[in-house]
Amino acid sequence: MSAPRLEIDLDKIQHNARTLAQRLADRGIAVTAVMKASLGSPEIARVVLDAGIKSVGDSRMENIEGMRRSGIKAPMMLIRSPMISDVHRVVRYTDLSLNSELAVIRELSSAAKAAGRRHGVVLMVELGDLREGIMPADLAPTIGRMLDMPNIDLKGIGANLACHCGVSPDANNMAELSTLAATIEREFNITLDIISGGNSANLNWALSGADTGRINNLRLGESILLGCEPLHRQPIEGLHTDAITLIAEVIESKTKPSKPWGEIAQTAFGEKVPAADRGNITQAILAIGQQDVDPAGLLAPTGIDIIGASSDHLIVDCSQHRLPVGAEIRFQLNYSAMVRSMTSPFVSKLLRRSSVPIRVPAAANNWHKTRRVVL
Repeated sequence: MSAPRLEIDLDKIQHNARTLAQRLADRGIAVTAVMKASLGSPEIARVVLDAGIKSVGDSRMENIEGMRRSGIKAPMMLIRSPMISDVHRVVRYTDLSLNSELAVIRELSSAAKAAGRRHGVVLMVELGDLREGIMPADLAPTIGRMLDMPNIDLKGIGANLACHCGVSPDANNMAELSTLAATIEREFNITLDIISGGNSANLNWALSGADTGRINNLRLGESILLGCEPLHRQPIEGLHTDAITLIAEVIESKTKPSKPWGEIAQTAFGEKVPAADRGNITQAILAIGQQDVDPAGLLAPTGIDIIGASSDHLIVDCSQHRLPVGAEIRFQLNYSAMVRSMTSPFVSKLLRRSSVPIRVPAAANNWHKTRRVVL
């Protein structure tokens, strides 16, 4: 079996999706499963939809188009503001998109009219994390101008927290979003179908028993795939945290000094290696590197310490137990490591369901470019 590879347990992902969907349904909140970290994998999309989730979202049109070509018919949300250069693709392949710029919505309106389609818009509101969003004071004037645009339907409002500055969703900012929704409905005599409170970072708040107000949608990715919440990377009770595992192969195993010698400058990635002398160590090199994964996001097995990485080499200290060349080492991943390894065309993806492997070749850098999947 080739390495490096990601082994992806579809049953565990489905369990996570079903559990989160059920818990949030009890709080009056629906889930949009975010597929961007899996590169729009249609296999993963199918298992989360089978788990009871009704809609999927992605930030890349390439992923969305690939899922549509693979037969995914569920409502599709573009979770990043559309590029003006993409508006014709957006209205063709998605049902709604998150937006914060009138100029973009105006182009979506023109594209939708030309295509004879209607396109749903969720307006994003800035609640403090300083990524995308309309300032709250500007929301009503924006809606006033948008409601006259043909072939555009205002479906709701939303927010995003924690991704840029780490601002946590809490009772105060979620109550502000609910209040804004009620104010907009009253002022314009409309009903907003979707009040999207945020992402997996909202789970601590949403499942705490706090008043959820008008929030009726969350966009979940990391919690479904990795079983943890993003604020503190703590496991969520009852979820699998090992649904995705990275396997890398040893290509060198030797005893070497721990301290480099010669004149020391920057490494390939502009770092400086600590010069502590721990004597000789049992060192191994694995055939994976910064181009394929975020080494800081890897959790190595007990007895193995990651000591460095270059573009395509991961260097580990394996204590006094030499790893044989050809041995495979299994790592757990955080979100950063998972996203980079999913994206790498040099990391194979092996999906499993009921012990039946579904192999996706490493040569395909996007799932939608690899339709020859053998069951």
